Amino acid sequence: MAAPSASWAQVSDDVVRIGVMGDQTGPYSGNGGPGHALAVKMAVEDFGGKVLGKPIEVVVADDQNKPDIGLSITRRWLDVEKFDTIVGNSASSIALTVAQLMKERSKPYLIAGTTTADLTNKACSPMNFNFVADSYAMPKAGVKALLKQGVKSFYFIAVDYAFGQAYLDEATRFIKEGGAKVTGVTRHPLGTADFSSYLLQAQASGAEAIVIINAGLDLSNALKQAAEYRIARGGQKVAVFGMTINSVTAMGLDVAQGLQLALPFYWDQNDETRAWSKRFMARYNNGAPTYLMAGAYSATMHYLQAVQAAGTDEGKAVAAKIRELPVNDFFSKQVKVRADGQVLRPLYAVQVKTPAESKAKFDYYKIIGTIAPEEAWRPASESACDLLKGQ
Repeated sequence: MAAPSASWAQVSDDVVRIGVMGDQTGPYSGNGGPGHALAVKMAVEDFGGKVLGKPIEVVVADDQNKPDIGLSITRRWLDVEKFDTIVGNSASSIALTVAQLMKERSKPYLIAGTTTADLTNKACSPMNFNFVADSYAMPKAGVKALLKQGVKSFYFIAVDYAFGQAYLDEATRFIKEGGAKVTGVTRHPLGTADFSSYLLQAQASGAEAIVIINAGLDLSNALKQAAEYRIARGGQKVAVFGMTINSVTAMGLDVAQGLQLALPFYWDQNDETRAWSKRFMARYNNGAPTYLMAGAYSATMHYLQAVQAAGTDEGKAVAAKIRELPVNDFFSKQVKVRADGQVLRPLYAVQVKTPAESKAKFDYYKIIGTIAPEEAWRPASESACDLLKGQ
């Protein structure tokens, strides 16, 4: 793309500042964390380190999954240090707060961590852009897969904050639409180590499927303990609606085998994803990239392309270009950005391999289907987002 002429290209403070915020050390740090930061830095390097002839600066912060800390960092970045965009966050409770500030300051918010669908639905904003999964698409894919297997009753173990509730709300809707029922829900605090009481309640419910709605270390702990209690051997299915690849590493294929879920990215899906992932792994202690890390790279690259095309880092102009330009990255091609800020990628239905099926390190998933964008994401006609009115 040709650089705009210096006469109209404008970059505030002669630098484009990108903040990367999320859980860097806690239960969600393996989902995004240092890998998120690395992915953003790789995108900046691959873009050339400059945009409109000005340097690009990346700063990383740990919000510790605490909304007050996330809010404080965001205020400082926007009001004092004049950041142009933020890539984040891990927790939906923080993301919803950050999004409000980004809207007030007219700065694009690149969502590649949290999965709350509210950010492109009832809490949508001209500044919100969701580059990976959300709490509509993941439960929809998960419920429909279980219904197809004949499951008629569900029990949920869910983390007790906005993320868990959002997944529960959508899943319950799809379960009822499919003629099945929810027999019970148990909620647990973030950072739970012992899931025994929750699992025993779920087991006693007699539900055909026990669905665990959490992430990171919580998910690994819950699934390991479900295996220890041999719940699946009693005939109940143990299911998840979302899982990052680091969780499979943490629990092992002997525990995770057979789980089905939907993902926007898997490192081993094609030659291009393998090539990018090889570069990433070499700088990430040989760890596999999660779909959130791939999303952070995609979001950063698309943002920089939008700045280049807009000829300025002014937030409203850049946001308009983010929507106008299709997303082209190493795992999706010619993807539309809808008016509500949702990047309409296809999703991949995957199943975790058995230890015998896995032939190499991180050879965890077999792709069993593709979910088209129009099937994966919330239809515009069902959205509460004002930006989609009339579409």
